[in-house]
Amino acid sequence: MTLRCAVLDDYQGAALTHADWTPLTGKVDIRVLREHLTDREKLVDALADCDIVVIMRERTPFDADLLRRLPRLRLLVTTGMRNASIDLAAAAAAGVTVCGTASSSTPPLELTWALILGLARQLTVENRALRENGPWQSTVGQDLHGRTLGLLGLGKIGSRMARVGAAFGMEVLAWSQHLTAERAAAEGAQLADSKEDLLRRSDFVSIHLVLSERTRGLLGEAELRAMKPSAYLVNTSRAGIVDRAALLHALREGRIAGAGLDVFETEPLPADDPLRSLPNVLATPHLGYVTESNYRTYYGEVVEDISAFLAGEPVRVLRAG
Repeated sequence: MTLRCAVLDDYQGAALTHADWTPLTGKVDIRVLREHLTDREKLVDALADCDIVVIMRERTPFDADLLRRLPRLRLLVTTGMRNASIDLAAAAAAGVTVCGTASSSTPPLELTWALILGLARQLTVENRALRENGPWQSTVGQDLHGRTLGLLGLGKIGSRMARVGAAFGMEVLAWSQHLTAERAAAEGAQLADSKEDLLRRSDFVSIHLVLSERTRGLLGEAELRAMKPSAYLVNTSRAGIVDRAALLHALREGRIAGAGLDVFETEPLPADDPLRSLPNVLATPHLGYVTESNYRTYYGEVVEDISAFLAGEPVRVLRAG
């Protein structure tokens, strides 16, 4: 019997072109959904006949209620090996195997620097002026050399951010709850005395933490007030780490110079969201992981995951706890 598989949220139509799906020919019927389904009823209807569902990162959450309403589902494959939007315990209870794929930290690292450079040199303003025959050289950019880069988190991506910052001639500060001075020094960074110390001293603050109950709302009104009025905040991690209302206030009142954002609480970002129009925001539509190499890895290993599951030997299985 041919199984049915849906690939969700393939915005760019990239799933079938970035992997060889022929190993599944005659075994699995693949259909791709390019539009994001926000309506729960429409989502259930679209997936009701599916034995396998492939999801892209955290674009479509799979909670206990959705899993309960998909009794035919047997395999859920997510890109990446961590997906906080899947209820793994509920999946296990429903008899659904959850598998992941590898993911490179290089693309989000590179996009973070694109945002930092774009903010520092006012590229959005200058590009718009150039295209619209506006003023020639209307802004004065900031140097990176000699400025201070503050890293909230010094893990896989944060540590590489530190090395690039040093290459630009920046002083690099780092802070996270359990970071030690020795660990920071090993990555070429100085441990800040506290989160507030890092915020006060940094010209560019970049977030590289995992969203958890401990980090949710880590930067709120008081923390943003601690930043320099000339400083920029960059978030390519998770939107929930920064209090949205506090960030909007800080940007509207000019209490920080601006923000570079690649992650949002609601994605796709609603058309009327103020972050789309604030002049001191440089925003991208969650492109951190979206590159040719990552997509080849994602979808290539999706095919491997499905093939292994069909053979009765699932690989890269994700479990609760």
